Amino acid sequence: MTSATAQAYSELKTWQKRMQEKPSLLNRLARRVQAKMNALLPEKVHLALTAAIKQMVRGVLFGSMQMTRKPLAESSLTEREELIRTRIRYYRNTAAAEGAVTGAGGFLLGLADFPLLLSLKLKLLFDIAALYGHDVRDYTERLYLLHIFQLAFSSQQTRNEVYQRIANWETYRLTLPTDVNEFDWRTFQQEYRDYIDLAKMAQLIPVIGAAVGAVANYRLLVQLGETAIQCYRLRWFAVNKPE
Repeated sequence: MTSATAQAYSELKTWQKRMQEKPSLLNRLARRVQAKMNALLPEKVHLALTAAIKQMVRGVLFGSMQMTRKPLAESSLTEREELIRTRIRYYRNTAAAEGAVTGAGGFLLGLADFPLLLSLKLKLLFDIAALYGHDVRDYTERLYLLHIFQLAFSSQQTRNEVYQRIANWETYRLTLPTDVNEFDWRTFQQEYRDYIDLAKMAQLIPVIGAAVGAVANYRLLVQLGETAIQCYRLRWFAVNKPE
């Protein structure tokens, strides 16, 4: 094992421990507050939000699948991750610029940031999957991307649950529904909204919106990219056993 690969394996082990930590008191309190706030919304609103995000994500998943590069073959982990970090920097900077523009444009443009940012995040995941050598034309690989997304933008309690599925993916994928409509879209959209609401709310405020939008988008893309790297390292080392 090279020093770079050994470092990657060490980082993976540290990340795995973090993904399995029990929710802290603050985590549990925040989750209760969000649950109460969500309970105040009429059921029709929840259904509408779930349907909107479901269609948006499915549209990006299908569109990105047509544009994604072929899976990279015959490369070392280090070579793959050098390319991946270049892609993360590209999407990170693009998202920051997009957040600054929509943040500076006031309330209506601030609302437009949501689908634009979601599209950038999912396209980044498609690129990362291909660079690790996975073919996203496989339906289960696209569902894996949604699990990475959940892992990056969920409460610690949900993160614990999703991590277990990812850690046992080769077994879990055999139990996946054949219809993407059976994916738990409601939990997906609710956890995502709860996670980014505070980070993005100030983007709608005049004057400071541009700065907030740039910083928030920058950090969210970095977080997603780093989560994806660890998730694919998990699968890499399951096949390429460290010596």
